[in-house]
Amino acid sequence: MAVRAEISGGGFASLPPLIAAQLNYLLTYSPLPFKVHQIWSGCKYPRYSDRFTLLVPYCLDYVKWDIIYNAQYPMAAPDVIFPLEAEDFHPLELVSGQQEIEKAKSSLHDWNINDPTKLLSLVYELRNMYMRYQKKRIGELDDARIKFEISTILSREGLEMSIVSGNGRPDEVKFAVPLLDIDLNKLVNGCPWKHQQKIHLQVIFPVSQKYVSAPSAPRVKLVSSPELKALLSVEDVKLPVWLDGMCMAEYLPALEDNLKMQVVEAVTSIGARRRFIEALAPLFGRPLEADPVFCRRATVLSVSGSFTFLVYFYLACQFPKQQPVLVLQSCQHFDSQGAPVTSPHLTDYPWSPRWDPSQMVERIFEFMTEECLNFKTYCNDSLQQQ
Repeated sequence: MAVRAEISGGGFASLPPLIAAQLNYLLTYSPLPFKVHQIWSGCKYPRYSDRFTLLVPYCLDYVKWDIIYNAQYPMAAPDVIFPLEAEDFHPLELVSGQQEIEKAKSSLHDWNINDPTKLLSLVYELRNMYMRYQKKRIGELDDARIKFEISTILSREGLEMSIVSGNGRPDEVKFAVPLLDIDLNKLVNGCPWKHQQKIHLQVIFPVSQKYVSAPSAPRVKLVSSPELKALLSVEDVKLPVWLDGMCMAEYLPALEDNLKMQVVEAVTSIGARRRFIEALAPLFGRPLEADPVFCRRATVLSVSGSFTFLVYFYLACQFPKQQPVLVLQSCQHFDSQGAPVTSPHLTDYPWSPRWDPSQMVERIFEFMTEECLNFKTYCNDSLQQQ
């Protein structure tokens, strides 16, 4: 009986070292966020596990592929098992001509278990074929609207599309449309991002069997790389209204113009947050720590009489339109678990986004002279209730 184990973290000690090296290389160097769902063995009494479920990012979602090595024949290339919803996905049948077949099979023909890059190459080749497979399936749908939509944006580099099935039938077609021909990484000085950050528009159309003169608007949502949230939260970007009869080619220009303005404001906000953090020093003292790249947080040490506490400043992407959230943490009061007592989030202090940074900090400092006494009382009350 095969034993399957859920994976948390990056430990693959149960895999043979050479297989673990290929998997680690894939997860470390791929620009796409692959994940491992589970690892198991095909043997009844295994020394090593030799197979795993790989979550392959595609069309702003994940598809599950089982990567099957054989621990008894470690030099052999792995097999790949695709899910039931892709049971007619046969990668080598998607290519035509001997040269194309040889190119598609290159990672398998040149397989070398000692080369840690081989699994990454194989998975990328299969993913490219899977993309062509989905495009072929969508092209076979009897839906004039979807075919028209594809024809208007097919030239957009990085476009991905997928059929969403229900009860064995295609119910929807999902598009992942890349937005903004801008290198977002270069907009931030000292950018820590390892991979290129991107923003996509997810567009989901229902599948229809006949042409509708005034079809309903699709479902649309902005999706970004997780790391980009340190600069811009796309959930806060207001999407344009999808007007009756509109297609993606008409919708995208207005959206991208608005998004470019939001990105420019987000980059400008970094400078505003940096000036605010620098303005803390004259009144609060030099911050103990601060976010040096995005300037989203800072911590200062404050003293009121014999009471010592930390003040945490959390600055939103929308700063200064949105004021900082303050949290106080005692250096002298601890709960029953040994954790320092902290205040609720504080935002009820005077604020105007039109003030200069020194005035913003001055008004917070004035607020803090009274609030720290309230916080000390709060800490003492918390200890008495334990």
